[in-house]
Amino acid sequence: MMKLSLLRAVMVASGMLFSLVAVTPASAEVQININKGNVQPLPIAITDFMSADGIGAQVSQVIAADLQRSGLFAPINKNAFIEKISNPDQQPRFEDWKVINAQALVTGRVTKEADGRLRAEFRLWDTFANQQMTGQQFFTQPENWRRVAHIIADAIYERVTGEKGYFDTRVVFVSESGPKTDRKRALSIMDQDGFNVRNLTNTKDLVLTPRFSPSRQEVTYMSFEGQQPRVYLLQLETGQREVVGNFPGMTFSPRFSPDGQKVIMSLQQEGNANIYTMDLRSRTTTRLTNTGAIDTAPSYAPDGQRIAFESDRGGRQQIYVMNADGSGQTRVSFGDGSYSTPVWSPRGDLIAFTKQSGGKFSIGVMKPDGSGERILTSGFHNEGPTWAPNGRVLMFFRQAAGAGGPQLYSIDLSGYNEQLVKTPTFASDPAWSPLLD
Repeated sequence: MMKLSLLRAVMVASGMLFSLVAVTPASAEVQININKGNVQPLPIAITDFMSADGIGAQVSQVIAADLQRSGLFAPINKNAFIEKISNPDQQPRFEDWKVINAQALVTGRVTKEADGRLRAEFRLWDTFANQQMTGQQFFTQPENWRRVAHIIADAIYERVTGEKGYFDTRVVFVSESGPKTDRKRALSIMDQDGFNVRNLTNTKDLVLTPRFSPSRQEVTYMSFEGQQPRVYLLQLETGQREVVGNFPGMTFSPRFSPDGQKVIMSLQQEGNANIYTMDLRSRTTTRLTNTGAIDTAPSYAPDGQRIAFESDRGGRQQIYVMNADGSGQTRVSFGDGSYSTPVWSPRGDLIAFTKQSGGKFSIGVMKPDGSGERILTSGFHNEGPTWAPNGRVLMFFRQAAGAGGPQLYSIDLSGYNEQLVKTPTFASDPAWSPLLD
């Protein structure tokens, strides 16, 4: 199997496809301002990409599904299309697309090269400005066609919104199967849309809290292999696995530093838990908190200068922020109820959390100083938020009342676009990857 780190090199964009019409100033182009809160989705027409074997239509379907799930785009039913695109290199009849209120149009083709590779190319058109906005082409092996579709969706998202997309990513999670009395758990990974699921571990040993490295295709997680709780590092490209360290007592919530050089975690000793970091090169540990309470779930700010964590030192779980060396420990959550699982946004502007109050579990966000708290979704049991790499969408898991097991959901920062992420089994504790290399 091709290494992921090499995949982008194989699937390199060979340059922009030349626009067939004069480019007018950017102010005339269709745009989505995603900083306005609840945004009205942009009507967009995504035609079936031309191909000899139907793969083009499949690529188009994945692109449309990605954009629709974002909540920012509204793909138009193909039955409404007036013009049938027979040559994606030619300028479309813009009036035919304006009639059905398609403010943007995507055309393209997928062909097979002589060496067996797929060539996928697309053009994004602004139908009301009568111009092409962008066009690119990619080469890859046939089995990677879904990745090509996700990359094209990212390119469209970025061109229209001005911000990076998040579709060419993966999610590692805990897959759960079997009855409640004998639940089996394995570490699994999938594309962000729930496809291409595969197990990374077997169901023999309990696994918890998987987390992606921000800089490598590497995962850290906790396993009870041999009835001994340990933190492991797993290289996704090679399958190589190693123990971070053997610590006395329980180890919780391992997470990488932003540069990927350290793992921060909570170690339980003599009834309390404190936060430590381990340098992955020297394997030296540094203690950051020293209390008789339970300090756990640490998460770095993206610049590595501060750490959010949860602690019950005040009587119940609350969110605290400290400097990276452990100094300046300050409580930032003061609402009703208890707060847990803080996760710093990749943008640095927000901390996501789980809140338990009034018999409900909620997923919310607040600014790093605790101000501006907003609840995005509430239910019987919601927990474990993780950020998409662009800091615009969260994934979490939900256990509904009376349901057989947890399921994964995503929600954007508006709180209006909540989506079920279907998985073959019950699923919990998701962790979103960075954009793939």
